[in-house]
Amino acid sequence: MVEKYSMLFLYLGILVLLSIVASKRVKNIKDYVTGNKSLGYWVAAFSAQATGESAWLLLGVTGMGAMVGFSAYWVVVGELFGVTIAWFFMAERYKKLTDHYDSLTMIDYLVSRFKTKTHSLRIIASVSLTVFILIYISAQIDATGSAFERFLDWDYHTGAIVGFLIVVSYSVIGGFLAVAWTDMFQGIIMVVSLVALPLTAYLMLGSSDHVYQTLHSLDPGLVNIWGNGGFTPMNFAIVLGMMLIGLGFMGSPQVFARFLALKNINEIKRGRWVALAFTLLVDVSAVSIGVLGRYLFTETGVDPVEVLGNGAQNVLPTLVEHVFPIIIVGLYVAAVLSAIMSTVSSLLIVAAGSITHDIYRKIYDEELCGEKSARVSRLLTVIFSILALALAMIVSFVSPDRTIFWFVIFGWSGIAATFCPMVIMSLFWKGFTANGAIAAMIAGFIGTIMVKFVLSEMDFIGDYFVAMETMPPAFLCSFIVGYIVSIMKPDKILAQQYEQELQIIDKGEY
Repeated sequence: MVEKYSMLFLYLGILVLLSIVASKRVKNIKDYVTGNKSLGYWVAAFSAQATGESAWLLLGVTGMGAMVGFSAYWVVVGELFGVTIAWFFMAERYKKLTDHYDSLTMIDYLVSRFKTKTHSLRIIASVSLTVFILIYISAQIDATGSAFERFLDWDYHTGAIVGFLIVVSYSVIGGFLAVAWTDMFQGIIMVVSLVALPLTAYLMLGSSDHVYQTLHSLDPGLVNIWGNGGFTPMNFAIVLGMMLIGLGFMGSPQVFARFLALKNINEIKRGRWVALAFTLLVDVSAVSIGVLGRYLFTETGVDPVEVLGNGAQNVLPTLVEHVFPIIIVGLYVAAVLSAIMSTVSSLLIVAAGSITHDIYRKIYDEELCGEKSARVSRLLTVIFSILALALAMIVSFVSPDRTIFWFVIFGWSGIAATFCPMVIMSLFWKGFTANGAIAAMIAGFIGTIMVKFVLSEMDFIGDYFVAMETMPPAFLCSFIVGYIVSIMKPDKILAQQYEQELQIIDKGEY
C-alpha cells in the first residue's frame, strides 16, 4: 500500500507544481479562460483528447470490452471518425473565425457569427452548457469515488470528495493554462499506462489462438464483430451507438476550447496527427484490456459482473494487479485519476468562463475586467464544483446499479447533441440563422432528455433507443430542426456577411 501512495503523491505533487507555475500568468479573464491563446500543438492535442476521453475510457470502455468482446472495437472506429472530422475539417476554420471575432468562448463565437441583437442565444447556450456540464462532471466525480474504492480500499464517498478537492484546487489556482499543462502530463500517463498493460499481459499469455478459442467457448458473441447473434437489427443499433460516440468531438465546447486557445493555424496542422495517434493508441488499448480481462478472469457459465463488477468496470485494476508489481499499480491509480481529472478540470473552466464572461460580463456588467474577472471565475469554479459534487452524491444513493460508461455518456451526449450540430452548420452553411441555431440547441437539449427518459421506455422501439443510447437520435433531431427553422425564415444579409468574412479569413487578412 505504501508503494501505491508514494506514486500517487508524486503524481499529485506534479499537478500542484504545474498549477502554481500557471497561476503566475493569470492576470485577467482571457488568461483564465484561454491561457491568452498561447497553446502549442502538443499541449492542445493531448489536452483536447484527454478531456474527451475521461473515466469513460479507463473504466467504462475497458468494462465494455470485457462485457461484449470484439464488437467494442467499433468504439475505436467512432472515436477516430469524430477526431478526424474535428481536427482536419473543423478546427482550422473555427480558429480563424474565433481570432477574427476576438472570441474568448464558444458562445462568444456564436454571438459574433450570428450578429445577434438580443441576449437570447447567449443565455440559452450558457444554460444548456451549464446543465450538461454539471451532469458530466458529476459522472467523473462518481468515477473518482469508484477508483479510490477499488484501488486503495477507501470508502466510495471519501474517495469522491478527496478527488474532487484535488481537481478543484489546481483548476482554481491556475485556470485554463494549468488545466492544459496538467492535461498534457496526464495524457502522457494515460498513453503509457494503457498501451503497456495489454501488451505486457499478452506477452505473458503466449498464444493468441488460445485466447480466441477460450473467448469463443465462453460466449461465441465475444469474438463476433457484430456481437452475440451476429448481424441483427438490434446489434446494428448497438454498433451504430458505439460508432457515433465520436460525434461529441465535432463541436463540444470543452474540446473546441483547445482550438480557440492555440497560438496559430500551423499548430492545428501539426496537432491533428498527435490527436489521431493518441486516440488510436488509447482506445484500442482500452478495449483490449477488457477482452484480455474477460479471457483471464471469467469462466463458462459465470456472469462477468460477479467477477469484474457492475459493467465489468473493475477489469482494469484487476488486470493491473495480476500483471504488475505493487509499485506499478500506483501508476495506474494515477492513470485513472488522470483521465478523470483532465476532464473535470476542463469542464470546470469552460463552465466558469461561460458564466463569468458570457452571462455576468456581457449581459450584466460590461466593465468587469482585469484581475476582478479572474477572481469571479475562480469563485464560480468553486460554486459549480460543489453543485456537481452534490449531484454525484445524490446519484450514488438513488441509482446504485449505474455504470460509469453510461452515466458519463449521458452528459457527453447532452453536450454533443446541443452544440455539435449547431457548430457544424455555423461553420459550413452560410444560410444558417440565429433562430436556427437557437432551435437546434433547444432540440438537442430536449431530444437528449426525451430519448433517455421517454422513447427508451416505449414498447417495441424502446429497446432500440436503449441500444443506440441518446446521442444519435438527439443529434439528428438538432440538425433537422436547425435546418428547417433556418430555411423557413432565411436571413440573406447574414448569409452575405458570413460569406464576406470567410473570404477575409481565407486570405489571412483577419
